[in-house]
Amino acid sequence: MWTQVVGKIALRRGPRLNHSWGSALRITSRGLSTRPLRHGMRSFTLLFDFLQHALVIETADGDVRSLPLVPRSVADFHADVLGTLRAMDLPVKIWPMPVEIPDPVRFDRDDGHRSYDRDAVSRFWRVLVQMERVLGDCRASFLGKCSPVHFFWGSFDLAVTRFSGRAAPTREGPAFMREAYSHEVISHGFWPGGAPLPEPVLYAYAAPVPAGLAEAAVRPEAAFYHRELGEFLLPYAAVRGAAQPDETIRQFVESTYGAAADLAGWDRAALESQS
Repeated sequence: MWTQVVGKIALRRGPRLNHSWGSALRITSRGLSTRPLRHGMRSFTLLFDFLQHALVIETADGDVRSLPLVPRSVADFHADVLGTLRAMDLPVKIWPMPVEIPDPVRFDRDDGHRSYDRDAVSRFWRVLVQMERVLGDCRASFLGKCSPVHFFWGSFDLAVTRFSGRAAPTREGPAFMREAYSHEVISHGFWPGGAPLPEPVLYAYAAPVPAGLAEAAVRPEAAFYHRELGEFLLPYAAVRGAAQPDETIRQFVESTYGAAADLAGWDRAALESQS
């Protein structure tokens, strides 16, 4: 919920990039950060520093404030962050309702969620650092339009998305989802787990889904197609237990991308580096 508070500030003050890229969080050498945000002519960032366990708010003109990341309620965190921004002459108003979760509770009324496990947060961030490194390498040979490797605070996953360049059929759902899938995509990422899938996984999907994708052969052996979700999954446990974890991830990304791109008729010769 804390990442949603910061993410909604980025949504309000960040650059209006397509597919919500301006509001996604970036992996840094210290944690999760917004892009440079704007308040008039001023620029500022918010960083979840998972080495010092603090939320650091810093402006380009030298004002720096730090809020400790300790067990406390979402309501308290929400009030502290917005109050600190006001004190820095960076007032912002956000919609206080969480998104993309069941049974949401307004940030300013959420006194039930109040945990902060430093060890669990640190381990999760270190997984994201390694995933960003390998997924970034996999992305490098794609010459077409491609997203950064970044963290979406609503779905709570690390994602990187490739585009064919062709328009896709209009998708049902809210406006941001229709815009996100306005063109053909193949996406990969890491999700830490939760309902309906309790274990952490890497995932791969295509939208729209080309005929025959569910039956495609992919690697490594531990990967499988989850028909309910409509995605290929690779359990994180299989990556951790592999002799060469980086290569295991690369096999998954390259084989699922190749299968989806071929079945969807992407112009791979034009979209991929031949060197």
